[in-house]
Amino acid sequence: MTDLTSSLPTETAPEDQGKSESARLGFWLTLPTQLLVLFIALFPILMQLYISLTDWSPLDGIPWYRAYELWIGLLNYIDLWNDPRFWGAMWRTCIVMAICVPAQFLLGLGLAILFVDEFPGKRVLYSTALLPMMVVPAVAGYMFFMLFQSGGPVNNILSFFAGSPVTIAWLSDPNLALFAVILSDIWQWTPLMFLILLAGMVSVPQDQQMAAVLLGASWWRRFRTIVLPRMKTIIIIAIAIRVIENFKVFDNFYIMTGGGPGVATETISIHIYKVTQQDLIWGYVAAMALAILIVLSVVSGLAISRMRKAS
Repeated sequence: MTDLTSSLPTETAPEDQGKSESARLGFWLTLPTQLLVLFIALFPILMQLYISLTDWSPLDGIPWYRAYELWIGLLNYIDLWNDPRFWGAMWRTCIVMAICVPAQFLLGLGLAILFVDEFPGKRVLYSTALLPMMVVPAVAGYMFFMLFQSGGPVNNILSFFAGSPVTIAWLSDPNLALFAVILSDIWQWTPLMFLILLAGMVSVPQDQQMAAVLLGASWWRRFRTIVLPRMKTIIIIAIAIRVIENFKVFDNFYIMTGGGPGVATETISIHIYKVTQQDLIWGYVAAMALAILIVLSVVSGLAISRMRKAS
């Protein structure tokens, strides 16, 4: 016998109907804000793409929306591919990133291990360790500019230990200038890495570590098998943040050396600034910035993918 109840239309429960109406109401109420956020995010990118396909410059005397009159297609991207100065700036940026990020990670991890336990004076030392991060980057750049002068404190300290005057021209030597600006970046942003890693280390469940202690596990074994696996996502976030930020480093590098001597410390952000403000080739700059945006988007995508696998 056929079950007649199965052919009857199902009625939506009052609770589900109420949730559906609330969701629709929430959508329509937030729609203007969502459209505004979408416009704020998309308009600069679309405008940048449009300008990158032209030879427009503010010196041409026409507004940006008429840049189509100077349409050159993909020529800016072809020039970018063949620009040795662009690739040199990218290479120096990668060198800075390859040195700064591991150094900041290892120093930050070491500080996090020291500060995860209680000890006398922890609050004072904790605040002191975070101070470099709170310094304005321009001020930090000026501080290190003074430190590495020929008659500055760094040479004075070296003279004291050497027993004779040391007058190394740190910021004028192409082989030493990059080392000096890298030190300034490590000093300023190691506290950020330390703060992120300490937060991840504190969030590791203590009961698992206590159980491992009762079973006789050494500190290194507990750290390697319990703490580090629990911190994978935090570590990926911290490294991804510093990798992306190293592509944008500007203030302290520019104040210390201005990208010099020559182009010895010219990172990609300083190169973009010079081409924008000095050469005024804005169509080419738009192509350059869009290419870097794509690179950073790929880095972010890889970081998110690794985070999903780690979680």
